[in-house]
Amino acid sequence: MACLLLYPAGVSIVRTLQETGTDGSVSWTLARYHRFFTDPYSVANYLRTVWTTAVTLALLVVVCLPIAIYLHFTRSRLAAVVQALALFPMFVPGIIVAYALIRYIGPNGLLQTLLETVGLTFYKSPYLTPWGPVIGLVWDHMPLTLLILTAGMAKVSQEAIEAARDVGAGYTTIFWRIILPLIADSLLVVVALNVISLFGSFVIPYMLGPASPEMMGPYMLRTFAEVREPDFAAAQAVVTFLTCSVFGIIYVAMLTKRQDM
Repeated sequence: MACLLLYPAGVSIVRTLQETGTDGSVSWTLARYHRFFTDPYSVANYLRTVWTTAVTLALLVVVCLPIAIYLHFTRSRLAAVVQALALFPMFVPGIIVAYALIRYIGPNGLLQTLLETVGLTFYKSPYLTPWGPVIGLVWDHMPLTLLILTAGMAKVSQEAIEAARDVGAGYTTIFWRIILPLIADSLLVVVALNVISLFGSFVIPYMLGPASPEMMGPYMLRTFAEVREPDFAAAQAVVTFLTCSVFGIIYVAMLTKRQDM
């Protein structure tokens, strides 16, 4: 970790804080970070990344939590099929997912063709719009989210549910008073891990998202490779790291809490 991660990262962070003068002298400065937060385009890219991460995370919970509850309380062949389909994206590389979605939801793709076949012409492709990366990232992160929530549902016993029903509790009460408090830790882990992964994602936003504003991953690559400003790209990476570190601390705190218990 020291050789492959900590030392290179430390050197990059230090370089973002240094400015070399014409006479070769080195001075300490926050100019690159000031530039980032005062540049409308950089701020727009950062906010687009925050928006994409938040929307994707919300959709992941909305989609995966009912599936996890269903799989926990159902023992049937249909449940096994649902679980297999939900976990299938784990074995598909992100670049394959992006290409498949381009062919499916893109202009004149399979979905549009099928809708027009039955006379529906309202379809507008989300490809190269802010919703393109959201769709791809939800698909790509569904397996991990479902596995964590399924593990959390192990805390919910059938006996507790039956006892609640015996005293007249409905489905809504059971969810809010029994299920949700028991899986709160798992939800926090889902939030922490997904935010870290989503915020720094590259392939799917690069292939499915708009050129402007773009997410931080493609923005950092373009700044480094096309604009050829490696120090400014490193400053963007530091901002991304600091944002994700908040949720990394939450994840570490959750692990520490479990060990103490």
